[in-house]
Amino acid sequence: MAVLLTRPAPVNAASAARLRAAGFDVLPAPLMRFEAIACPDDADHGTDATIVTSAAALRAIADHPMRERLAAKPLFAVGEATAAAAREAGFTKIAIASGDAASLCELILETMRKRRLKKSTSFLYLAGANLSCDLAEVLAPHGLRVTTQTVYRMAALPTFPEAALAAFAANGIEAVLHYSRRSAATFVEAARLAGVEIAALALPQCCISKAVADVLHEAGAQRIAVARTPDEPAMLEALTRTLRPDLNNAS
Repeated sequence: MAVLLTRPAPVNAASAARLRAAGFDVLPAPLMRFEAIACPDDADHGTDATIVTSAAALRAIADHPMRERLAAKPLFAVGEATAAAAREAGFTKIAIASGDAASLCELILETMRKRRLKKSTSFLYLAGANLSCDLAEVLAPHGLRVTTQTVYRMAALPTFPEAALAAFAANGIEAVLHYSRRSAATFVEAARLAGVEIAALALPQCCISKAVADVLHEAGAQRIAVARTPDEPAMLEALTRTLRPDLNNAS
């Protein structure tokens, strides 16, 4: 039996490798597709520091003229995975939050309180088209100037690949991994369209956060495991805890 990996390409390749290294069979079933959004060559004009909440944003500006200019300035990353992508993109002045928007905002505010950046610092938020948190709105009451530049979108793919449909029919899926609220909602929609909603929601659902888990719970799923921290290592621990409890206890 396999774990259904709903994460989009190309990042799902690394996730699949981690799962296989942990002893799980993997069935990739991307439910979102990354699409870069064109933005002006001078979109970073006047920018002093960058905010990034997804590695996808850095992938979106990989060939953009502003990438090299921004790489020389401070960058605030939502978590370690995004920070790793920033390092690969050439950024060196990276501050890392704990994996969610709340900790990212607190990191930025703490940096300002400690005067590591000037009060007049102008931030550029490289964002996706669907914001789960409007950082500019959250930080504005604190006197911070944040410009949001949309650089990518994640398009929903509400149809399971043929291999996934065959696996559902053969009872060949033992759990599902969910990395975002939108992909979780797309999973529910795809299951309904394919006529496998009951079977799909009866499976263990492993979610990166409670916010993601809420989507599955509202859809009727009961066997939900939430990562202790919003990152992939914690998701794998939750998956092991759910499917291999004896192995997890032995460790």
